Amino acid sequence: MNKQANLLHALEHYRSGGLVIVTDDQSRENEGDLIVRADLLTPEQTAFIVRHTTGILCVAMTESSARRLGLPRMLERNQDQRGTAFTVSVDLKEGITTGVSAQERTQTIQALADENSTAETFARPGHIFPLIADRDLLQGRSGHTEAAVALSLLVKAPAYALLAEIVNDDGSMARGKALEE
Repeated sequence: MNKQANLLHALEHYRSGGLVIVTDDQSRENEGDLIVRADLLTPEQTAFIVRHTTGILCVAMTESSARRLGLPRMLERNQDQRGTAFTVSVDLKEGITTGVSAQERTQTIQALADENSTAETFARPGHIFPLIADRDLLQGRSGHTEAAVALSLLVKAPAYALLAEIVNDDGSMARGKALEE
């Protein structure tokens, strides 16, 4: 399959709720993230993602969505060298116990992607880490957060995506050939 066919296949897979791997440049983090539409996420996908990543589950979204959900940035002055815009972490307020199981994380992630959710829908802190994409997406910042939102918009899906950084079996960050396997 050529690169264009691979890209079209990946877009269709993502559109239908499948997991995709997005990598960044070797001059940046040189890492890969598993990314999936937040609105179509299943508990089985969440469990798979937790097993094959750092386990830190993030939901990329636009700044307007974060405002609507009452999600302030974690810090006023971001000191992260990559400028990743974390908000306060959240769990769904009702219908869950600890918030950490694959089922309960899935419920929280789906609620973040639900346009009917409000700030009152969530408890803080929690086990899910929302991320705010740069308003100019990939033209403003070349991060996985922006790529995830751009990918959702490209397939005409709600602009929310779950992403998590892939690790090797020994816990080190997966890079290069390890991501191709």
